[in-house]
Amino acid sequence: MIFTHDTEAALGFVAALADTAPGASDSGDDELGDPGQLAHLLDVWRYSGRRDGDERELAEVRDARSRLRTLWLLDRDDAADAVNELLAEAHALPRLVRHDGIDWHIHATEPDAPLARRILVEAAMALVDVIRYDQMDRLRECDADDCEGIFVDLSKNSSRRFCSTRCGNRMAVRAYRARTA
Repeated sequence: MIFTHDTEAALGFVAALADTAPGASDSGDDELGDPGQLAHLLDVWRYSGRRDGDERELAEVRDARSRLRTLWLLDRDDAADAVNELLAEAHALPRLVRHDGIDWHIHATEPDAPLARRILVEAAMALVDVIRYDQMDRLRECDADDCEGIFVDLSKNSSRRFCSTRCGNRMAVRAYRARTA
């Protein structure tokens, strides 16, 4: 394990959220097109706390998605500045919590804070560990030439290149066809 469980979960959620954007999603469309799609993503990732389920919340989460996609690919020093900015904006106050069958972990916002703020702060808290451990190279963009997906590389040797098996297989088929043509 490179990071703690809650850090890995938060990074995984950020990548999943970011990969709902057009160009990064499996469908190529915006997969946060309505509040129901957002609710499904939150359910899959067992995201706790307040949910309003309205268009305003959806718009705020889309804005957070865009901000996090940009932050994901920053260099370490710029990422540190961006993380500090997120934490300051939210007046984040880290504390240990235990809920929903998950053992002690860190939250830095109240459970009733707006969803987009909680997403940004939880992402920032996870990125604190990434930056402190000098592991920004673990935050990657998919190597597939037709994919804008991002992912966190948790492999032992930091060798993962694609956001999904599908992208890896597609690129392998292309390379094979190019060699045999």
